[in-house]
Amino acid sequence: MSLSQAFREKSFDDLPGWDEDNHLAAFAAFRRSAFHVLTKPYRSGGLGVDFNAFTDAYAAARTVPPTDRAQARAFFERHFIPAHIRAEGSGAGLVTGFYEPVVDASPVRTERFTVPLLSRPADLVDIDDVNRPPGIDLYLAFGRETPNGPVEYFDRGEIERGALAGEGLAGKSLAGKGLEIAWLADKVDAFFIHVQGSARLTMTDGRLCRVTYAAKSGQRFTGPGMILSELGEIPLQAVTMQSIRAWFKAHPDRIDEILWRNRSYIFFREISLSEAGVDDPELGPIAAAKVPLTPGRSVAVDRLLHTFGTPFYIDAPSLTAFDRKPFRRLMIAQDTGSAITGPARGDLFAGTGDAAGEIAGVVRNPADFYALIPRPLVREAGR
Repeated sequence: MSLSQAFREKSFDDLPGWDEDNHLAAFAAFRRSAFHVLTKPYRSGGLGVDFNAFTDAYAAARTVPPTDRAQARAFFERHFIPAHIRAEGSGAGLVTGFYEPVVDASPVRTERFTVPLLSRPADLVDIDDVNRPPGIDLYLAFGRETPNGPVEYFDRGEIERGALAGEGLAGKSLAGKGLEIAWLADKVDAFFIHVQGSARLTMTDGRLCRVTYAAKSGQRFTGPGMILSELGEIPLQAVTMQSIRAWFKAHPDRIDEILWRNRSYIFFREISLSEAGVDDPELGPIAAAKVPLTPGRSVAVDRLLHTFGTPFYIDAPSLTAFDRKPFRRLMIAQDTGSAITGPARGDLFAGTGDAAGEIAGVVRNPADFYALIPRPLVREAGR
């Protein structure tokens, strides 16, 4: 595997604000990935950043962690070389934000709590090149098992209209199978939990329940902001999570009309408090890279192109929502998402709760992306 021409080698002196960043906070996130890969290595991304090139950096992170910012900065400069990532087209890269919602929920359906979060159905199967039937969309990574092989799974509208209460595989009804993890009071809250991929649920029985992504129906994600913009309801430049929520509140009779145009549907799993990292309440949920997300230091990337665990220095000077200063931070690739596509595209994890949601909801800014490439890989590419 060779490095993509999308990378252009730079020096650390070329990174705006590099000297002022808190590299120790980024190192803590990087170190979590360094321990996880002892259990299961990450898959190398299509741009040629080979997972095996991280061996020395991961070993050093596990054994002799830095104790201050200067040591953390030296660690990254010792093990990596920065490379600017060319965005698709002629424009800059793009960052958005995501967070972990905190929502009231009930373990049973009630008059108030009527919107379920569902676990993965038994007839939802992974689709790959081995079992993909002829003619099925190459995008689909999930399907519905039938006696004649996998077919496209029910989409959001079909599921919310009751498709899972119908006949499942081999004529067995899916109704009453206990797919409901919890019940929410608001369909828009449930949708944004689908978008974020996780949530902390404050249950009516006094429990704290944490849920995270388990699987999806497989169809392409279509954001309500883009739909509302195309319909002339919200100008594209004014689309934020807050403006979308305000529109839904003003048009409750059109919620299904808009949300069902996003055919993708997310299924969840409940995770234990220890697995969720509740021993450190500042940490976010376990994400695609199988480590707890670090607020302001974990970034979701296109996992088909990039390798989890890669450090990215992101320069987004117009973004000031995090700390009222231009966003120039070292981040670690530890999640992904259906809407995160392209080499210079990232989704910044803002944290948990309403305050984090206020930050994440307004992030949509141009950005320059610099991948920190392991030095052994750069030396090999230079041969």
